[in-house]
Amino acid sequence: MTKWLATSAAALLLTAGPALAQQTTLNIGMASADVGRLDPHNATTTPDKGVLHYIFSGLVRIKPGEASPEFIEPDIAESWESSEDGLTWTFQIREGVQCHGDYGELTAEDVVWSLERARDPERSSFANDYAAVDTITATGENEVEIVLSQPVPSLLGLYVNYHGGNIVCREAVEALGEDFNLNPIGTGPFMFAEYQPQQYVRLVAHEDYFRGAPHLEEINYRYIPSDASRDLAFQSGELDMIYGRQDETWVDRISQVPGAVVTVMEPGEMSVLSLNMTMPPLDDVRVRRAIAHALDRDAMVQFRGPSVTRPAISPVPEGYLGYTDDVPTYEFDIERAKELLAEAGFPDGVTINTIHTTLPGMLATIEVVQALLADAGINLEITQVEHATFHAQIREDLSQLVHYSAARFPIADVYLTQFFYGPSTVGLPTAVTNFSHCDVADAEIEAARTETDPEKQLELWATAQQKIMEEVCGIPVYQNMQLWAWKDTLDLGTEVNGSLNLSPPVTEQARFTE
Repeated sequence: MTKWLATSAAALLLTAGPALAQQTTLNIGMASADVGRLDPHNATTTPDKGVLHYIFSGLVRIKPGEASPEFIEPDIAESWESSEDGLTWTFQIREGVQCHGDYGELTAEDVVWSLERARDPERSSFANDYAAVDTITATGENEVEIVLSQPVPSLLGLYVNYHGGNIVCREAVEALGEDFNLNPIGTGPFMFAEYQPQQYVRLVAHEDYFRGAPHLEEINYRYIPSDASRDLAFQSGELDMIYGRQDETWVDRISQVPGAVVTVMEPGEMSVLSLNMTMPPLDDVRVRRAIAHALDRDAMVQFRGPSVTRPAISPVPEGYLGYTDDVPTYEFDIERAKELLAEAGFPDGVTINTIHTTLPGMLATIEVVQALLADAGINLEITQVEHATFHAQIREDLSQLVHYSAARFPIADVYLTQFFYGPSTVGLPTAVTNFSHCDVADAEIEAARTETDPEKQLELWATAQQKIMEEVCGIPVYQNMQLWAWKDTLDLGTEVNGSLNLSPPVTEQARFTE
């Protein structure tokens, strides 16, 4: 984590007069036009993950302010143990955990129902993550047993308060039906109160939160897609925390705002160009390699800024367990790109279409890609749609090239499975986010899951990455770190090095100091 603090001398002056009441409402500005879904088992967008982080709990959690699995700690489960073979896990459920509203105490049966829902492809976007789960059973009043058909690397990572690991309250889901998508009920420190389309989601303190009532009384999570508008609202004091534009100039500029804390935190979201290998002309590996050679990654890192961006080499992000940089690479070479296109029968170039989000940060990236590809005779036609529509349409397999930016639990299995594993291909019942229809490394991905020798497991993951890059299923571009700013009067109660949910942790400990 890198942090900057700017405080004006004027802000340090003491002024006479009556003391102001301590602020208890946190106003957050997010870079999105609107909410997507607030059902945690179906919410896939970065903006939605942030607000859900404040509403839901998991069996376990990563310590607030961290993103690495080494910081996993109890959440709804107060303890757990596993069998020697790693196939049976037993969780002791904390007593007295209260669902939001009038839905009562969370039970072991609720937990079982929620975990079953998360692995049901009819009800969850993350079902494929739980393919190795055989049974989930309440084996006692406060005990849940999970039995696996095969060992899962870092199983606890599937049950943090993230994606399918978010625990929902059964009675609430069944009572609300389709309304649950925009009326989420969890057990976390803040509970849903109101949604105004294209404006905000309002949360209020969950007074019965098992770790204690929050100091903040309210969170207004506002949707402001314009970077300039968010920045101005922050500078004027209208917003207390904002999602930043993902480039170094934003960090430099907002660092000069009096009383601003600017944070660059883990994990990086890796931008990848997934190439649909079933759609001409991308069904020819020479065309895919031509696209890879036409991209100048160094220039793109400089475009964003080296202090907030890392170049991406492998289909697994750097820093994940199992990452390797020993993969085929495609140096920036416009002439080689043109040669490959000619060899594939396209001496006059090709046209590729992409459906793309209007989110400013991602849009700026694809526009740079468009300009670079044009030099090699590759015409990238961009159809811009609102972010939630973008997510829907790319899952309908409507785009030849998909620019997707994502962070996942930091282990190679998760990223490889979701983005490059055959059964995860969009359009299938087990679909996740395999937009390229890639299946060249399925054998290695599957074998790594059951490999008990850590060294052999790493070798399998490395081979999978090498095969994916050899076939150019996708082109890793760079990792964008998470950029946020907040007032120095906001004390989050922890040092912020990272957040798996891509937003700063706002827990019951958060408070304003003046």
